[in-house]
Amino acid sequence: MKFKILLSLFFVMMLMAAPNSFAELELFTNSKVYSPEHTLQVYGKGLPEENLIIRIFAPDESIAKFDQITTNEDGSFNYGLLTWPEPSTNFPYGTYTVELISTEQNGLSQKIDVKFSSTTELLDVPVERNVNTLVFAPETAAINQPIRVFVQTTSDGLLVGNEPRELLGTTHVHLPSGISVTLTNSFKTLHQGLYYVDYTPIEEGTHVFHVVAFSQGTTSHGSAATNVLSQDLGGISDQIVNLNSVLDETSSQLDVLKSEIKGFDTTLKYASSQIDENIGTFALSAKSISESSAQLNALLLPIIASIGLIVALQIAILARRR
Repeated sequence: MKFKILLSLFFVMMLMAAPNSFAELELFTNSKVYSPEHTLQVYGKGLPEENLIIRIFAPDESIAKFDQITTNEDGSFNYGLLTWPEPSTNFPYGTYTVELISTEQNGLSQKIDVKFSSTTELLDVPVERNVNTLVFAPETAAINQPIRVFVQTTSDGLLVGNEPRELLGTTHVHLPSGISVTLTNSFKTLHQGLYYVDYTPIEEGTHVFHVVAFSQGTTSHGSAATNVLSQDLGGISDQIVNLNSVLDETSSQLDVLKSEIKGFDTTLKYASSQIDENIGTFALSAKSISESSAQLNALLLPIIASIGLIVALQIAILARRR
């Protein structure tokens, strides 16, 4: 008996919950491509007399329009959401997302991508979302010295992105040795769509930064390479400056030595002229000495002859005495 009562209560509760037990949410738009002055009409179906939230996301993922509507008794709705204005920084051309959110079905939502363009020709303007990723890395770096790598993600020319861990979750760097190092938790945000990572290379050679961006179901790849040297250009520049300083000092010393050599050359010329002058003087002195010697000999010969004669006479006198 108790079992039958419990079973009956269970069926009653199921019947009471029946209107909300079947989730129902549909969203449609009157076109896929719009140009200025055209109206974006949304229609579909939800629960009877249900409050629905409608949002339009711009290409940079910001909310461009926000409205709340109530469905009819049969759950249907048809609503003129937006008359497209002339393109501006707030409403640029690009891919927009229309989102319908239920307030009574546990946050159930539906999304549709539409294109805002200068023409409504669907064949010429496909409705698709293109995410572009640019990577900026230094061309050269030094081993064990940190470098900063910047990443930019755009869609339709506008910066897009969210939490870098989700947007750039599979980004990595390829080392010269062939291994890959993940950068999942390393990125920091400068601005929406602008991120950077500080990386310290531990190997010499070419490092390739492979950035993978994932936004709204679209994947984009970008890469940049950095050549890591034993020292950076700053160290090489310092060495060149030191070398230039040494060369300047050497040049100054050479100038001093050249000046000294020039003075020494003048001294040598003066000494040579003095030696030539002294040699001439010595020659004149020798000639004078030679002439003086001849004159002396002329004077001494008669004297010596006289002395010899006197000595001979003395010898003769002494001989006679004996």
